[in-house]
Amino acid sequence: MDAGIQPLDALMNGQQLKNHDLVEASSGNLTHKQVQKARHGRKITGRLQKKILSAWNSLQEENFVLEQLFTYRGR
Repeated sequence: MDAGIQPLDALMNGQQLKNHDLVEASSGNLTHKQVQKARHGRKITGRLQKKILSAWNSLQEENFVLEQLFTYRGR
């Protein structure tokens, strides 16, 4: 499955964040490869989407929801 470039990618580019920034902000085991797959819309699980959302929210002043970062729901 390839859902195309995700909103997460545009948000990260807009704030000049790199994959490493999300990996460092993550409280779980998040890898650079997983973040890259998420940004480019390759198939990831709902659990991984939630890990990325949690890491993203830890870097932001406001709380985002999954629909703001992804155009599809992971399984």
